[in-house]
Amino acid sequence: MPEKHLIALDLDGTLLTDKKEITPYTKRVITSAREQGHIVMIATGRPYRSSTMYYKELDLTTPIVNFNGALVHHPQDDSFGTYHSPMNHKTLHEIVEAMEQYEITNILAEVMDDMYVHYDDRQLTDVLALGHPKVTRGDLRKFLREDPTSILIHANQSQVDDIRSHLSDVHAEVIEHRRWGAPFHIIEIVKKGINKAVGLKRVAEHYNIPTQHIIAFGDEDNDFEMIKFAGVGVAMGNAIPSLKEIANTSTLTNEEEGIAHFLIDHLKL
Repeated sequence: MPEKHLIALDLDGTLLTDKKEITPYTKRVITSAREQGHIVMIATGRPYRSSTMYYKELDLTTPIVNFNGALVHHPQDDSFGTYHSPMNHKTLHEIVEAMEQYEITNILAEVMDDMYVHYDDRQLTDVLALGHPKVTRGDLRKFLREDPTSILIHANQSQVDDIRSHLSDVHAEVIEHRRWGAPFHIIEIVKKGINKAVGLKRVAEHYNIPTQHIIAFGDEDNDFEMIKFAGVGVAMGNAIPSLKEIANTSTLTNEEEGIAHFLIDHLKL
C-alpha cells in the first residue's frame, strides 16, 4: 500500500480548464488516487458557494479551504469545526474612505457567503455571484457592520500599484493583499497572516499527514505559501514565473490536464 498523501488542488487555472470545467480524464485520475487511499481537497480563493459545485463533482468528503484560507470548514462533518478569520470592519471603512482618491470601479466585501457591493455596478457582481449570494448594495461604511471575510477592489489598471502601495503603507500590520491575474484588475484583501497554507496545515494535522506527503498544485500568487509549505509544491505549466521559481517542480498546463499527468507519474497510479 503506498504512503497516504494529502493532495491540495487550486481551482482556477489549475484544476479547471479555461472554460471552468474539470476534464473527464482528470476526474478519473483523481478518483483513482482516492481509491488508493490518498486524500484530495480543494484550496481556493473562491468563496464556498462558488466552489461547492466542483467539490460535489469530484465527490469529495474532505474539508475545503476558501477565501485563500480565511474560511476552512468540512461541508460534511461539523465536528471538524469552522475556522473563520475575518478582518476588522473598521479597517474596511478606512479603506473605502481612502479609495475616494483613486480611480476604481467598485469595492466588494464578503462575509462568508453574503456579498456587499459599494457601487451599484453589475460588472463585478455578475462575475462573482455564483451560488446566488445575498447581495446588499450601497455605501459599505453604512451597510456593513460585520467583520468581512475578504475585500475586493476593482480598480483602473493604472491605479493598482498605487493602491497596493497605500495598503502596505497604512494597513500592513492588519491585512494581506494580492493582485488577481488578467483580465480583472482586482486587489484582494484578507486578514494579516491568512493564506492557503494556514488552511492546508490545519487539514493535514486533522488527517495526521506529514508535510513531506503533501502535494499542492497552483498557478497564481495566492498559491505561494501553499506551494512552499507542501512537501511537493507543483506549479502548473501556465503558472506565473515567480511561482515556478519557488515550486519543487512543475507539470503541464491546466488545458493539458497537468494535475492528472503529474499524479499518474508521482503516485504510480
